[in-house]
Amino acid sequence: MSIVTIDPSTGNVLERFDYQSSADIGHVLDAAVTTQRQWAARPPAERAALLRRIAEQLRSERETLAATAVREMGKPIVQARAEIEKCAWCCEYFAGHAAEMLADLQAPSNALRSYVAYRPLGLLLAIMPWNFPFWQVTRALAPALLTGNAVILKHAAQTTRCGLEFIRIVRQAGAPDGLFEAIRLSDEDADALVADARIAAVTLTGSTRAGCAVGAAAGTSLKKCVLELGGSDAFIVLPDADIGRAAAVACDARFQNNGQSCIAAKRFIVESSCYDEFIERFEAGARALVLGEPLHDATTLGPLASARGLKLLHDQVRATLEAGARLVCGGRAVERAGNFYEPTLIADVRPGMPLFDEETFGPVAAIVRATDADDALALANHSHYGLGGSIWTRDIEHAEAMAARMECGMVFINGMVASDPRLPFGGIKQSGFGRELSSFGVHEFVNVQTVSIAGQT
Repeated sequence: MSIVTIDPSTGNVLERFDYQSSADIGHVLDAAVTTQRQWAARPPAERAALLRRIAEQLRSERETLAATAVREMGKPIVQARAEIEKCAWCCEYFAGHAAEMLADLQAPSNALRSYVAYRPLGLLLAIMPWNFPFWQVTRALAPALLTGNAVILKHAAQTTRCGLEFIRIVRQAGAPDGLFEAIRLSDEDADALVADARIAAVTLTGSTRAGCAVGAAAGTSLKKCVLELGGSDAFIVLPDADIGRAAAVACDARFQNNGQSCIAAKRFIVESSCYDEFIERFEAGARALVLGEPLHDATTLGPLASARGLKLLHDQVRATLEAGARLVCGGRAVERAGNFYEPTLIADVRPGMPLFDEETFGPVAAIVRATDADDALALANHSHYGLGGSIWTRDIEHAEAMAARMECGMVFINGMVASDPRLPFGGIKQSGFGRELSSFGVHEFVNVQTVSIAGQT
């Protein structure tokens, strides 16, 4: 069996890669286990120095790496460059906070001295998606290397080259062989790999279906896992908000990365008194997007990553319109080569319609009318997902009270939900469990070890 990568802007084949044999993967795992033990013995300052060199290497090859992401998954080149820069910043952030994040935590007890130490777990299996092919890997890799773990990367098939390029970058930064390696195997075989005794823990970013499979396999093997899964983030707009600014940010929140982001705003829940104005301004922003060749700097909306994703998105749009929603703009695939879809706004969406109930991965916004703030909050919570959400209002105290009642892992007030190395990232419900980034992400994949010293007898 083999992997075939496709340029989503043309439909042309880019490369072919063979799956690795079980024997080859076994050799990779054995080498990684040996290297991890050596890496764990190195001081945190030395591990942090590697992260700084990785950041330098990422920046030095930003153009090449960004172009690789564009060719494999279709994001606009300007956004791809920003992704590489964010990866470098993430590495620098964790390198700069290594001492405080890994310092022993004094925990007074009846003993002469007692404390908590953070020890590495071992070899981490990272199963990563295609939509942010460098950033998703970085936010798993940087904390793992800092804590003394090694990482085996199983990247999404369609961004295989991105994964291999990242391996090259880390090696050129001076990482020992085996510290960060990629393997090529099917998703089904990756689930089975979770049970391998050499794998200490698993982190996955992907669909809820994939999370259920990996979570079940990890549970059977009694292994720690972090699951960052799908989302259907609510974007609540109250009447006292700056409607113009809210609509402008709504365009970025829905259409960045061609609408293919777990934390993208997907359900725009707007109070009745500002509903029409918000739609009018949102539509103007959507129509101003520049859809085209993703390698051009002027392009702000590129193709969907796959023909399958394009069909699924259009099926969701069609079924929602048939159920009584109203098309504001878009709603069609673009008649040209590649997986292009018009920026689409659909109003009067209600629970029970696909665009409300399901995760949408593409440039389609579902706009929902709410009678008041309590109704908006109830609609936001009426979801299987619980990743992020945003609230737009000038009444910050009211927004904070609403945030306390929102059923999600992240709430942004008058701002777009985004990942930030300084803040914990993750969700609840079918959006998964565990946290990435910040000190919380660092401590997910460590042995939190209690050390108690009674003194001499």
